[in-house]
Amino acid sequence: MASSVRIIISGGGTGGHIFPAIAIADAIKAKAPEAEILFVGAKGRMEMERVPKAGYPIKGLWISGFQRSLSAQNLLFPLKLASSLFSAWRILRSFRPQVAVGVGGFASGPLLDVATRMGIPALIQEQNSYAGVTNRLLAKRVQTICVAYSGMERYFPQEKLILTGNPVRTEVLSRQISKAEAVSFFGLDPQKPVVLLFGGSLGALALNEAAAEASEWLKARPEVQVIWQTGKLYFDRFKETDAGRLPQVRIVPFLERMDMAYAAADLVICRAGALTISELCLIGKPAILVPSPFVAEDHQTKNARALADQEAAVMVKNSEAKANLWPEVFRLIDQPELRQNLAEKIKSLGKPDAAEDIAAEVLKLAGYIYAGPKTG
Repeated sequence: MASSVRIIISGGGTGGHIFPAIAIADAIKAKAPEAEILFVGAKGRMEMERVPKAGYPIKGLWISGFQRSLSAQNLLFPLKLASSLFSAWRILRSFRPQVAVGVGGFASGPLLDVATRMGIPALIQEQNSYAGVTNRLLAKRVQTICVAYSGMERYFPQEKLILTGNPVRTEVLSRQISKAEAVSFFGLDPQKPVVLLFGGSLGALALNEAAAEASEWLKARPEVQVIWQTGKLYFDRFKETDAGRLPQVRIVPFLERMDMAYAAADLVICRAGALTISELCLIGKPAILVPSPFVAEDHQTKNARALADQEAAVMVKNSEAKANLWPEVFRLIDQPELRQNLAEKIKSLGKPDAAEDIAAEVLKLAGYIYAGPKTG
């Protein structure tokens, strides 16, 4: 067995990249406690704060995405790319990892590009049902590609694919919470249905605008309770709306206890990011997915459609949320058997050992022989 192993993990930009990356790192440390792990992120992005809080060192690259619309920032992109490639080379040369891991996000492309050119074994984790351009370009040079959806041989060499699922935040699965305990946490009635609506830590305007349209629906159905996370950007704007002031609505800027919110919910309304979908699969919650159309290559719509096609979730288009969201909500609230069917189908897609399985593949590339039992 190797006496030590050095692993570099690159990516970030959003919680959907950062939380899985940290989960993979934690799983690696559980299997190889002596492993040295270094993160590489994009300067100014949330990983530069979140990763050190999780106990891992991180270095930043001066890199950002290429804007698909006309933008002055695009003029800087070639300079940023050249700078990040050089910085990645210096980091790799200094740290000397046995494996490089890419989880998506701005920093992942430059770091994996340089690492593979240096002959360092590499693994990428594609979280979505539609592979991004960067990962498709890197696929020819990496050894292993961990994916969350079947059918990804459309984008990647089939012999490199391993269906692992997406790692999720450990706190979501860390302990069993009863519905009664969770509903009590929010000061709601455990005998009445609860709808959870959220659009990420920053919020989603279309979901908030649709929630604000709910007042007449909820006045007519006072037994239906709502936990509404607006996101920090939108809280002041929506807290004084008619819907936000209803007694059965709990409106908050951010949910610190997402585990409680999930446990309380009879129905979830949310975006269709990879991390959110993976959490829904593991906890088995019926969901209405409102995919964001503002993400690269419209991958959230493809994520949502992949579930809707299997009758594992309901999809409502972003542009139709104001008109169609609440009729769908009450259709599901009034059909508990349909909600149960959605919950069972989405749960059947869950991969609870995703972080462990990816960690095992990383350590295999590093030549680390792990003979112990699975953790978790």
